[in-house]
Amino acid sequence: MRQHIHSMQPSTEDRPLGFDRADAGLIDRQRSRRLRVLIYTTLFPNSVHPLQGNFVLERMRHLLPFIDMSVVAPIPYFPRVNLNERWFKFATVPHNEQFAGFDVDHPRYIVLPKLGMATQGVSMFAGSLRQVCSRLRETDFDLIDAHYVYPDGLAATLLGAALNKPVVVSARGTDINVFPQLKTIRPMIRRVLAQADAVIAVAQSLKNSMLDLGCPSEKITVLRNGVDPVKFKPRPVLFARHILALPPDRPIVLGVGQLTAGKGFHILIEAVARLRSHRPDVLLLLVGEGPQRPVLEKLIRDLGVSDSVRLVGSQPHERLALWYSAADLFCLPSSKEGCPNVVLEAMACGRPVIATRVGGIPEAVVSPSVGTLVDRTVEAFEQAMAEALPRPWDHDGIVAHARSHDWSSIATKILNIYSEVIARRRPQFPHSSSVQFCPK
Repeated sequence: MRQHIHSMQPSTEDRPLGFDRADAGLIDRQRSRRLRVLIYTTLFPNSVHPLQGNFVLERMRHLLPFIDMSVVAPIPYFPRVNLNERWFKFATVPHNEQFAGFDVDHPRYIVLPKLGMATQGVSMFAGSLRQVCSRLRETDFDLIDAHYVYPDGLAATLLGAALNKPVVVSARGTDINVFPQLKTIRPMIRRVLAQADAVIAVAQSLKNSMLDLGCPSEKITVLRNGVDPVKFKPRPVLFARHILALPPDRPIVLGVGQLTAGKGFHILIEAVARLRSHRPDVLLLLVGEGPQRPVLEKLIRDLGVSDSVRLVGSQPHERLALWYSAADLFCLPSSKEGCPNVVLEAMACGRPVIATRVGGIPEAVVSPSVGTLVDRTVEAFEQAMAEALPRPWDHDGIVAHARSHDWSSIATKILNIYSEVIARRRPQFPHSSSVQFCPK
């Protein structure tokens, strides 16, 4: 029998911050029948890609005391032939595994060359149906919670329609900022927004874009990503630098994220090259990996700043607090964003933020006391860093601001969304059996 995550019913002290008596009553009524939620997303981390989608995992960890969850995380099919390193890694992901305490299935779906993006949602549904039905036969679930509107959300709403299950979909960034611009994808995104029982936007800007796509306002709830104040809290600067073998007396600027063109780390490198004329001791650290690494390495060589810029590669998520604490400033020159966790994580460690005015960043960097929003230019970042490095920041105030976005309060609101969606759908299908729709 498959092992699902079941935990002790939480005491009053264990409940998320913000629970009122009505919330407590809801949990008490569910003592004998806890909510069961199927998490459906390609973003869930796995043993081959352990750092992807940590925001999904963190949200689940803070819901775990109150509901039972299992995960279906589809993977693109690729034969176990090492012709392409990126795609071969997909082939090595196991079909079922325990990851971070969750039982995770990785059904495969076909990605067709040239047509892949347009057919991906339907292919994902077809590849997942048998596995989802297998879950249903073992333990029924009340709701599908999907992350990413397309293609994950399309597959999830197709599953929900076939199995009479309500579906909640979270919009996270590219799925709304970029994909609707593609003519073949836009109608499918609009279908997901119409079919989903509820939609979560991690930034107000994403809600505004979904309203433009025709999604009813009452269906959308803005719930920004949270931060774990236990994991992300300030460490003494010299201690963090000692552990990471960093110089104790140089001003350090930090960037964290995938090394992609959209993150704009080339802008930081060029800004530091200019900043060296009056701050020759400045050191830029870039944490992350990605396809732009060779481009960034060449830029570092061409500008002659190898003593001022370090690409330190991917780092375990649990060690990021040390990197934030070791820095003087955190910078993010992205072209597009949803609600980047790295901004809140940096602030939870007491670090001021310099970032572009995109996506949900202005909703986190709300005042000059916690950071600066700038244009996406080399000159703007150089000037902002030059002004911020000598400034005496209120680090305790920055930490307090970040902690107002803790995951526990967000978990409370998600539980309310789940309960409302299930309550609305149950009268429509009071005695329906999902298993009868499943293939044998």
